[in-house]
Amino acid sequence: MILLDQTIVAVATPGIMAAFDARLDQVVWVTSIYLLCLVVPLLFTGRLGDRYGQRNLFRIGVVVFTLAALGSMLAPTLELLILARAAQGVGAAILTPQTMSVINRVFPREKRGSALGAWGAVGSVASLVGPVLGGFLVGAVGWRGVFLVHLPVGILAFILAGLWVPRLPTYARRIDPVSVIVSLFGMVAVVVAVQQGPGLGWPAWSIGLLVAGVLLMVLFVRLQATATARGSEPLVPLEIFRNRNYSIGAFSIATMGFAVSSIMLPIMLWLQDGRELSSQQAGLMIIPMAVVAGVASPLIGPAADRIHPRVLSVGGFATMIIALVFTAWIMLTDAPVNLFLFSAVLMGIGNSLVWAPNSATAMRSVEIAHMGAASGVYNTARQTGAVLGAAGVGAAMQVGAVSLGFVPGLAIALLLPAAVLGLGLVAVAFFRADHPVPG
Repeated sequence: MILLDQTIVAVATPGIMAAFDARLDQVVWVTSIYLLCLVVPLLFTGRLGDRYGQRNLFRIGVVVFTLAALGSMLAPTLELLILARAAQGVGAAILTPQTMSVINRVFPREKRGSALGAWGAVGSVASLVGPVLGGFLVGAVGWRGVFLVHLPVGILAFILAGLWVPRLPTYARRIDPVSVIVSLFGMVAVVVAVQQGPGLGWPAWSIGLLVAGVLLMVLFVRLQATATARGSEPLVPLEIFRNRNYSIGAFSIATMGFAVSSIMLPIMLWLQDGRELSSQQAGLMIIPMAVVAGVASPLIGPAADRIHPRVLSVGGFATMIIALVFTAWIMLTDAPVNLFLFSAVLMGIGNSLVWAPNSATAMRSVEIAHMGAASGVYNTARQTGAVLGAAGVGAAMQVGAVSLGFVPGLAIALLLPAAVLGLGLVAVAFFRADHPVPG
């Protein structure tokens, strides 16, 4: 539901603009407010799962998200739509960290790769199929259809979580309120600055907001280090970062979030405006990516329990980089558009080689008592990378289009996520084996 939402709503943007006679700078908040309210509370909601139980928090998050989706579908004004989208983001923030926590607590270390492979398959298909499903829904029932799709899934998720997800022991005794407040204000400042700064040319207020946000996050780290001395418990226990694989995994998934959140916009603009395909035709070009990721993820997941973690992760990041560079070459040379199908297959393979193995390696040796907090930080890293990616590639497209032309600008913009993935590639090369590796 959450990953689908991040891509499917973008397809409905023109319909929302027409329905409310709104400008693009107004409608962009339909997506921006959702991402803001999703990213900001993640450090807090992950720890809530440790305190009150992941099953309870997951079901609460599903209820909030689904009711907010209903509110979005029925919204009579743009302002109420934006308000409902904010509530959807909060619901997503509540339930997101609980999924990874439950998987890592229910399955033994030697089976987590298989479990996360299934989890990754659903995630890969959901995020990649968004443009395809969105195009057909908007064409069939209008923009409100992209929110309607969440209702049956949300109801089913609530029922099945009650039937299948066990009640697990809780660990955190209390939540440090000062840390919560500082983290919320710090993340709001950073995310708003990154979301709005590039499009406005980085006015002084956005730079000041970014600096203030960074300083607040530094204070947040200090509060975590002194929580025990203050008679409290840290929101994010800093000892989780002593785990080398966890620290590398959190950083590398941020680079993957940067890429996955940002590459679809230049690709879809190129297919529709550069190659004059319809929205439905452009969406169909993405199908190989979703199919390959959906088929490969459950197969690759079990391998993460047997093969040295750096093998799969290095292969995944390298494949993604090759796919993006090849796509940029297709754009720049005006090569046949059907060659993009090869890129789509490579991206599907790259996605499946990254998500499950990276998650399994990062979380495998985290202490059970810290699982919720670690999951919250991991998801915060991924979503913060997504916000940075959307802002960075959006700015790169604008600069490239002005200096090089429309299509060359889109092509050059794709090289930015490729470069960021290069950082992730270097990081995962330092993964250590944390399970028996043959030979």
